[in-house]
Amino acid sequence: MWTPSSPTLGSFDELDTFFTGAVGLAILVVASYTFSKVRLSRTLHQKNDNAGTTGLHVPTTNGWRQKEPNFGYKDSCKGTSLKVSRYTPEGLEYDRVWCIIDAETHAAVTAREVPKMVLITPEIVHDATSPYGGILEVTFPADSDCASFSVPLEPTEDVLKGWQPIDNVSMWEDSIDGYICENPTVSISETLSRFMGRAVHLAFKGKKPRNCAATTAFPDLRASAKYQDGYPWLVFSEESIDAINEEVRGRIGQQGIDEKWKTENVVVERFRPNIVFSGGGPFAEDNWKEIAIGPDIQSAEKAPRILVVSNHSPQNVQLPNVSPETGIRDKAVPYKVLMKFRMGVDPENKWKPSAGCNAVPMNEGIVRVGDVVSVKALV
Repeated sequence: MWTPSSPTLGSFDELDTFFTGAVGLAILVVASYTFSKVRLSRTLHQKNDNAGTTGLHVPTTNGWRQKEPNFGYKDSCKGTSLKVSRYTPEGLEYDRVWCIIDAETHAAVTAREVPKMVLITPEIVHDATSPYGGILEVTFPADSDCASFSVPLEPTEDVLKGWQPIDNVSMWEDSIDGYICENPTVSISETLSRFMGRAVHLAFKGKKPRNCAATTAFPDLRASAKYQDGYPWLVFSEESIDAINEEVRGRIGQQGIDEKWKTENVVVERFRPNIVFSGGGPFAEDNWKEIAIGPDIQSAEKAPRILVVSNHSPQNVQLPNVSPETGIRDKAVPYKVLMKFRMGVDPENKWKPSAGCNAVPMNEGIVRVGDVVSVKALV
């Protein structure tokens, strides 16, 4: 049986170095890297739209700077800043490994249904002396009267034998395997249910692959994910947020857009991206088919291929309207604004607005704040 212990912590710099993932309680954990103030220079090599060939390179002269990266719960919990993360073809390390599910139906529960989920804080605490590699610690707002709890970061087979296996975690049209997490000293299900106001469990992803759907751009796609909406990564341009805010300000007073948006900004965390870049311009990722990421342009040339498989049309259409700071859903922003200027971008979801793109790494690698994106093939 797993017994919680007090791990030995290193410095925050060490945690930033080794905490290379995003966790997502209930939720897919999302780690979002934000890179800003990048100067862009382009060197166009021979144009070839086939995956695996060299296309447009996007080097920088002074690197990217981390702004406010975060990772959180599935589509729902508070984010945590990262400087570096390992990744596999299924996503960032520890990303979307946990999910909050309805206790009866086992359907994934998101902030679309319970907006205050964004106030739950998951944190990865590494411990090299632990047989589980550390813990995922979950805390709640001070006024919630909910006790914090933890679960093993990498539960062993012995731990999993004590957790109830399930094979029907439902997300959209997928039925996914998992285990209902337990803690010998605190009832995880009771604690989460009290905070959520409904009966729920915390699920941990099992080992069965969850196949990603093929896309128009990649009809023969072979990829798997965990508890993400559908694909391992969501990539997002920082300049896209600037464009969205400009559109919001131009529509104040229309369709219920409040005067407060004269001074408030839509933040990228509302979209729960994994990788945020800048230097390419608003919605530059719309035109990408394959990229690679590395410390410099030479390293990026040798880095694993990352397929940009489709535009992202949020399944939880109202989720970006939920403030990650307050857990309050806005009645209009940004979704109604996106409907005005981002409809029809995704050929597979012509009646939904699109922001960001889904991506699939083809191998294992490491991504760091300040890395360079090499755009290897265009749509």
